[in-house]
Amino acid sequence: MPEKIKLDTEFITLGQFLKLAEIIQSGGMAKWFLSEHEVFINGEQDQRRGRKLRAGDKVQISGFGEFVITD
Repeated sequence: MPEKIKLDTEFITLGQFLKLAEIIQSGGMAKWFLSEHEVFINGEQDQRRGRKLRAGDKVQISGFGEFVITD
């Protein structure tokens, strides 16, 4: 079952998500992390740290698990 990540705002960026989900320690690590790991959002690969994630989006990261954005 995917881990749920709750939003307080309309959306967050993929970089902010990685920090919120405690996958990276700081926002500065996002660019490096995304260049080293395959990230799938709703089944499509996306490496843009500015990608907006909204409630209902599903994020899959190999080796880290599955997450779903909720509001």
